[in-house]
Formats: sequence, C-alpha cells, structure tokens
Amino acid sequence: MTVIYVDADACPVKEEALRVADRHGLKIVYVSNTWMRLPEGLLVERVVVAEGPDAADDWIAERIGKGDIAVTADIPLAARCIKAGAQAIGPQGKPFTDASIGMALAMRELNQHLRETGESRGFNASFTRQDRSRFLEALELAVQKAKRGQ
Repeated sequence: MTVIYVDADACPVKEEALRVADRHGLKIVYVSNTWMRLPEGLLVERVVVAEGPDAADDWIAERIGKGDIAVTADIPLAARCIKAGAQAIGPQGKPFTDASIGMALAMRELNQHLRETGESRGFNASFTRQDRSRFLEALELAVQKAKRGQ
C-alpha cells in the first residue's frame, strides 16, 4: 500500500498532504528533527529523528520504496526517493522525475556556489495560494498514479 512520507521540517503543506491521504485511506508519515504540532488522523505516524544533518532525509530514504510518495523541498532527498522507485513532489506542486532531477540537482549546486561566493544572496519567494493548489493537484495525481501501479 502506498505511504506518503512528509519531510515535515519547514513543510508548508502538512495539512494538505493529510487531506489527500485521508481521502484515499493512505498512511502518512511526518518525519522531523524536533517535536512539532502536526495534524492528527487515524493513519498518521509521527517520527522524530535524532538531530543532525540529513537525519530526517536518511530516515525517509531508508524506508521509502516503489509506490510510495515523498513530499519534500530537499532536492537530494527527492533524488534518493526517485532512485528507490518512489515519486517525489515539492511543496509548490512540482513533481521531481527521472527527467528533471538531474537539472534540479545541478541548479541547486550552482545556486549554492553563487551564494557562497557572494554573487547571489538567494531568494525565497513567498508561498502562495496557487502553490498550495498546485501541490494538492500534484499529490492527487501522484496518488492516482501509485494506485494504478505506474
């Protein structure tokens, strides 16, 4: 059965992910580095991992498999999930795929380099209602795809 794994630290769509999971009767696992108030539900599991770099990412990557779905803004985690046969979706509703993950990783590396050298200060666009809507649509499509076994 499909499981939705949410990289919960700084995830703006925790409630939306639960709505989709509830609608389809799917288990949802929220993984974070610290305890946080999270949505409740019958099929909700909360996991608090030890503090440390990438501890939540490692926990998810070690358990996710074919037919599962990851909700994460972390591009390296998305790449690991795709490699495991799972689907990965960013909070703004952008699905990561075999075809797009290489470019996403390269852009992440380039942007990190530009920030480190002072060429760029970075920019985080605000999270919009349209982002939330795109996420709901993308997660719904991912669940349907998982149910079809594709």
